[in-house]
Amino acid sequence: MSATPKQTRANVIPCLRYRNAPAAIEWLCNNFGFEKQLVVPGDNNTILHAQLTFGNGMVMLGSTSAIDSEYSKLMKQPDEIGGAQTQTICVVVADADAVYERVLAARAQIVMDLKDEDYGGRSFTCRDLEGHVWTFGTYDPFE
Repeated sequence: MSATPKQTRANVIPCLRYRNAPAAIEWLCNNFGFEKQLVVPGDNNTILHAQLTFGNGMVMLGSTSAIDSEYSKLMKQPDEIGGAQTQTICVVVADADAVYERVLAARAQIVMDLKDEDYGGRSFTCRDLEGHVWTFGTYDPFE
């Protein structure tokens, strides 16, 4: 059986959970350059669902405590598993150096320093305010 993608802006959208989702949304927008498309607040300063865009890409996120669902039980926070990740997010940017400087100013933990990659492009890898791993780079696998 072949999966036929729907013609839409982005066919793959990572989903994340944060303990302090309102703070994470502000941090991701201020430091990584995301823009709020939709934010659905819940009770007690939680986020039921949020959609943040970056170019033609998007991440969706919510508060860890907002919804006790079957889906949310599949996820663990990085600090619950020793900071390890089972997936990371790669964001293609026009200027990795500029993003790197902004992320350094935000005091994000850099886990792989800014460098030219053997396969092309320039990138670095960091953790956000709750430990999720993000790579920002100029390499575009579609080119």
